[in-house]
Amino acid sequence: MSQGPVLLAFAIVFEVIGTTCMKFSEGFTRLWPSPGIAVFYAASFACLTLALRHLEISVAYAVWAGLGIVLITLIGVALFHEPMTWWRTGCIALVLIGVVGLNLSHA
Repeated sequence: MSQGPVLLAFAIVFEVIGTTCMKFSEGFTRLWPSPGIAVFYAASFACLTLALRHLEISVAYAVWAGLGIVLITLIGVALFHEPMTWWRTGCIALVLIGVVGLNLSHA
């Protein structure tokens, strides 16, 4: 397996952790999650930048953003008790369809 997809997966995971730290920081009022925002976003961008050595930018960025959206939505539902409506479910499905479509477009 190429390094590109592995680095992209790490970039997505770090971005989702950084975004979750944003919520836990409560607007920078809680100390410990706050530095996590910068640390995990820096790690995410570093991994994404390295992944771009092996992947097309259009596909890599779409996968990074799209899967980040899907995962953070699921975390919002699971950890922060945000509602999972049919509308959100449909929109997540559309994001996933778009990510898959872009991946198939470069094959």
